[in-house]
Amino acid sequence: MKTFSTLSALAILASSVSAKTVFSELGVNGVDLGHGVAVRVPSTNTGITDITSNNLICNTNFVQPVSSVVATVPAGSTVTAHFHHLSAGYVGPDPSEPLDPTNKGPVLAYLARVPDATQSTVTGLQWFKIWQDGLDSTTHQWGSDKLFINKGNATFTIPSCLQAGQYLLRVESISLLDASSYPGAQFYMSCAQINITGGNKVQPVGVAFPGAYKSTDPGIVTNIYGTVSYTPPGPAVFSC
Repeated sequence: MKTFSTLSALAILASSVSAKTVFSELGVNGVDLGHGVAVRVPSTNTGITDITSNNLICNTNFVQPVSSVVATVPAGSTVTAHFHHLSAGYVGPDPSEPLDPTNKGPVLAYLARVPDATQSTVTGLQWFKIWQDGLDSTTHQWGSDKLFINKGNATFTIPSCLQAGQYLLRVESISLLDASSYPGAQFYMSCAQINITGGNKVQPVGVAFPGAYKSTDPGIVTNIYGTVSYTPPGPAVFSC
């Protein structure tokens, strides 16, 4: 009984600390802009668990001063969201850098058009999904596995047909280790401030945060152990 209790305690401890990660750097076409540049970086790596909270939009308690930079991103270009275990970025060797490899879950990216990408108000925006990496049923790798293998780099393409203008780019890693019931899933997201240039005139229909995720969604409440198929939460990925 003592051995069982010890192992149970270790399992609970591991699940409670493993997922912590922070999107804190942005790269455009392979060029890293630097830690915290054009990104609203939360001051802690604590996950959001309440999907009805406004903190689910861009997180909260940002490192001050928040960057005033708006990154120029040509439509059709690739961007990279750099995740690290800590809000300070890479601070040295860490077995949980950029996140603990036992973490399992999807990585997703959304855009919302705004009048000014530096505006503090993020409620009432319409978000559309441009990328996701869930569970590969062939390799059995989660998006989080690839995030760890790629040293915290999640790279995807900005749709080439989007209307030019300023946007918030919301990139999110979801931990499903404790997601067999709600609340259990942990959401780790930051928003980057970008100005999309070129492109066309397409403005996709969006969804609201909070609201896009429901506590009954199979992408939110799931048992990852033995799972062979998985659909990430939220709308379908927009494509031109």
